[in-house]
Amino acid sequence: MSEPSQRPRVFVTRAIPAAGVDILRSACTVTVWPGELPPAPADLLAHTRDCAGLLALLTDRLDGPFFDGCPHLRVVSNMAVGYDNIDIAAATARGIAVGNTPGVLTETTADLAFALLLAAARRLPEGQAYVQADRWQTWGPLLLLGRDVHGATLGIVGLGDIGTAVARRARGFAMSVLYS
Repeated sequence: MSEPSQRPRVFVTRAIPAAGVDILRSACTVTVWPGELPPAPADLLAHTRDCAGLLALLTDRLDGPFFDGCPHLRVVSNMAVGYDNIDIAAATARGIAVGNTPGVLTETTADLAFALLLAAARRLPEGQAYVQADRWQTWGPLLLLGRDVHGATLGIVGLGDIGTAVARRARGFAMSVLYS
């Protein structure tokens, strides 16, 4: 292992799971932005100026002037499926490699979509508010009746990776799936 002063410096723009930071720290000197909100552009530049690597998020705008201010930067890893926040041509022109994490949130997003579907159909937020307001007296056949999800028809607009993952979950509820 090289001496800390000889190790590449990496700036991480938001707190990420400790396992990820540990991997970086095994080979690099790592600084993680301490704030809950993204760093302001000036702070981002100040922390990245002398770094070889940057682990960014979609909230971090990385363009030509930013890259010009980071002459040692060699790689940007975007912790996101997309990379709309990065001027790829500007990075490439300066020899900076850019990576992203396609597919990393597909299953998680499908889980959330299905959880929201269940919550809306079964009126969970309304039921929680009802109980918290101390309005619960007893069960009634029409109280917070909601809709059945099993056997229902689910429409999915755009059957990409996430839509396909949602459709897989719908199978477990014996749903018919229509898609475009």
